[in-house]
Amino acid sequence: MSIEAGAKTGIVCPDEKTQQIVQRTKRSFAPLISDKDAEYIEKFEIEAENLEPVVAKPHLPSNVVPARELADEEIDQAFIGSCTGGRLTDLRVAAKILRGRQISPDVRLIVIPGTQKIWLQALREGLLEIFAEVGAAVSTPTCGPCIGGHMGVLGPGEKCIATTNRNFIGRMGDRTSEVFLASSATVAASALTGNITDPRDVM
Repeated sequence: MSIEAGAKTGIVCPDEKTQQIVQRTKRSFAPLISDKDAEYIEKFEIEAENLEPVVAKPHLPSNVVPARELADEEIDQAFIGSCTGGRLTDLRVAAKILRGRQISPDVRLIVIPGTQKIWLQALREGLLEIFAEVGAAVSTPTCGPCIGGHMGVLGPGEKCIATTNRNFIGRMGDRTSEVFLASSATVAASALTGNITDPRDVM
């Protein structure tokens, strides 16, 4: 994703949790870690709590604007899932926003946990029940609509807001469809209103 955002390369020093996850594969793994005396041309510190929710407009992940600038953009589908947006934390955030509400009658909401382990934990926590009760279609783990394969393939002119990682032309279906990329919070909020919505406006 660093490259798709315009970088030439993206190397992130793995923390302890990342290394634990990689070790599940039972394959050898040599983490790349900076030397203690490494020098950097520039350092940036970002206070995440002050960041405004943003959305990547079609047809590039780098085509980013604040979510509130797209408040008039109606959607046909909202998709929470894929390898980038189907983590347990993503599902918890979405469920918190959706709990006790109903999605817009004009929107299809699809929820696909990223892995079978996540699906099972989401089931145990009652998250899948929350999604079903608000009118979502919940699937077992699959790439599904992210690659335009099945269960949410977009038709001509349809618009989808998704937690996926790419929004190229024809990515999720018809070449005239449009995909907007966002966080699970923004996707959940948008499913409620039928328009692209800053999650802070419904929380």
